[in-house]
Amino acid sequence: MRKLKPYADFLFEVGILNKTPRSGFRHLGGWSQSIGEHTLRTAYIGYVLANFEKDKGIKIDFQKVLEMCLFHDLGESRAIDLDYISQKYTKSDEFQAIKDAVKDLSFGKQIMDSYVEYKDRKTIESIIAKEADILELLCSLREITEEGNTLAKDWIPPLLKRLKTDSGKRIAKELLKTKPDEWWYGNKKDKYWITGGKDKK
Repeated sequence: MRKLKPYADFLFEVGILNKTPRSGFRHLGGWSQSIGEHTLRTAYIGYVLANFEKDKGIKIDFQKVLEMCLFHDLGESRAIDLDYISQKYTKSDEFQAIKDAVKDLSFGKQIMDSYVEYKDRKTIESIIAKEADILELLCSLREITEEGNTLAKDWIPPLLKRLKTDSGKRIAKELLKTKPDEWWYGNKKDKYWITGGKDKK
C-alpha cells in the first residue's frame, strides 16, 4: 500500500506558496501578492491562451499547459522568490528545491519533466505557460496602476516585449484598455445598480 505521508507533506508545502510573497512588488511600495495568488491566475490565463491556440487549429496538450502553470514557481516554497535585483547577487536552485519537494511522490518525475519543459521553452505548451506567467503580472500591474501607483506603469512596456504569441499580444492589448473592475462595475444599466441591489416591490 502506498505511504500517504509524502502526499500530506506535499499538500502542506504547496500551502506555503499562499504565504510566500512575490518579492518584486516591494519596489512598488505597499502592494503585495503571494506566489499562490500568482500561480492560480496564471493557470486560468494558461487555460484561456491554450483555447485561443486550439481555436487556430493548433494541437495543444491542455494538461501540460496547466501543469506548467501550476508548478512553474513550486520551487519558491523552499527557495523563496528572488526579484531581478536580488538575482544579480543571489543564486536560487529552484530545480533542486522542486526535486526535493516531489522526490517521494509517484508523479514526482512528471512534475520535474513539466518544470524542465517549461524552462526550456521549446514546446508550444511551455511558451503558452510562460505567456500566462507574463500576462498574470500584467493583470497585477493594471490593478496596481488603477489604484494610483504610477511606478507600476513603467514596468508595463518592457513586459509587453516579452510576449511571443499573437494570442498573448492580443489579450495584453485588451487588458491594457479594460479596467479591472469592469467585469462587475461596468454595466450601470443592470437592474441591481438601479434598485440598489434588490428589486423594490
